[in-house]
Amino acid sequence: MSQARLILVAALAAAGVAVAAVPIAQAAPNPAPSAPPVGAETSVAVDPPPQPRWPEYVNGGSWPTSHVQGVVVDTENDLVYWSFTQMLVKTDLEGNVIGTVEGLTGHLGDIDLNREDGRVYGSLEYKAEEAFYIAIFDVDAIDRIGMDAETDGVLTAVHLEEVVEDFTADMDGDGVFDGDTGDTADHRYGCSGIDGVSFGPSFGARWGAEQNLMVAYGVYSNVERTDNDHQVVLEYDIDDWHAYERPLSQADPHRSGPDAVDEKYFLHTGNTTYGVQNLEYDQHTGNWLLAVYPGVKEEFPNYPLFMVEGARQPERGEIVGQPEYEEGQLLSLLPRGLHDEATDTWGWDFDASYGLESLGDGYYYGAEGRAVPGGDQEGEVHLYRWSGQPPNPFTPVAGSGEAG
Repeated sequence: MSQARLILVAALAAAGVAVAAVPIAQAAPNPAPSAPPVGAETSVAVDPPPQPRWPEYVNGGSWPTSHVQGVVVDTENDLVYWSFTQMLVKTDLEGNVIGTVEGLTGHLGDIDLNREDGRVYGSLEYKAEEAFYIAIFDVDAIDRIGMDAETDGVLTAVHLEEVVEDFTADMDGDGVFDGDTGDTADHRYGCSGIDGVSFGPSFGARWGAEQNLMVAYGVYSNVERTDNDHQVVLEYDIDDWHAYERPLSQADPHRSGPDAVDEKYFLHTGNTTYGVQNLEYDQHTGNWLLAVYPGVKEEFPNYPLFMVEGARQPERGEIVGQPEYEEGQLLSLLPRGLHDEATDTWGWDFDASYGLESLGDGYYYGAEGRAVPGGDQEGEVHLYRWSGQPPNPFTPVAGSGEAG
C-alpha cells in the first residue's frame, strides 16, 4: 500500500469513518481462451451463456469443388477458413471472400487453426500415391482469389508415415496390397487415410495444458470384419515440425515427416463410414467432439456424434477385434447423451460431418453444404449454443437459418 494511501486511511479512521478492506490492485493475468471446462455435468446447462458476438449465419460461397469438409474461425481476427476438399477459402464473418488456395488434386479434409503460429493445418490425402500429409497454410499471405497451392508459397506439407503403414498393411498376408477399397481384409484398423484434425491438450491433461495436434483416421465401412470398430487418433507435438515442412509437389510427393507418433489412441464406437470427418476440441466442456458419417453395422447404435471425456486419462487395454491380441491406449466416451446398453456406447444425434467449430462460451458453428444449380457446392455455418441435453446437445440460435 502506498504511503499516501496509508495517510488517507489513518485520517479517515481518526475521523471515525469506517474503511472497508480493499484488496491491492494486481496485474491481470493473461486471458484464457475460454472459461475452464464445465466438467462432467455437461448434460445440464447450469448458467446461460453470454450473448454471442458471432453472426448467426455465415455463407462461404459456392465453388466448383466437392462439398465443404471443414471450417475454422480465427476468433481474434474475425476470419473464417473453409475446406472445400480441393481448395481452401478465406472469408470474413460477413462471408466476403478474401482469397482462395486452389489446384489441389488430393482430398483436403478437416482443418484447424494453430493459435501459436497463426497458420491453418488440414488433412490432405493422395491415396493412389500412398501419401498422407498435414497441409499447413500461411493464411496471412492469402490475399486474392485463385492462389496456387504449389507455386504461390502459401502451402507447405508434412508427411505422416504412420498413416501410410496402416493404410498399406497387408492384413490377409497374400503379398498384395488391395488399394483404396473397403471390401478387403487389408488396411490395419480399417484405415482409409486421415480426415479429422484439431489442436488441444493431451487426453487426460489439465485444462490449459500445451496444445498438440490430433489427427483422426478415416476408417472404411466393412461389415464383414470386426477390427475396424475403433476410431483411431494420432497425437503429434509439432514444436520441431519446421524441420519437416516442404512445399507441396503433387507430381512428386515428398516423404518428409516424423518417423513415429507421440501417441496413438483408440476409441471403441462401432464401425463408421469413413471414420472421423471432423475432430474438435471443445474448450467450453473440456471434451473432444468426433463427428462421423454413421456406420451401418446393425449391432451398434451408429450415432453421428461422439464425445471423448477429455479429463480422463487413457487406459492401457486390449484393442478388441484385432486378428491377434493387441493392446493400446484406450479413450473413454463421455457417459452423457444417448446410451446403447447392448454395446455400452454413448453418443449424440447431431450431424456435424461437414464442419464443427467451438467458439468458446458455449457457442458453436455447425456447417452445412449442398449442391447448387450449375454444379457448384455451397457451404455455410449456423450458430448453436450448448445445452448438453439428449438427443441433440446443441440448440440453434434464433434466426441462424437466415443470412445476417
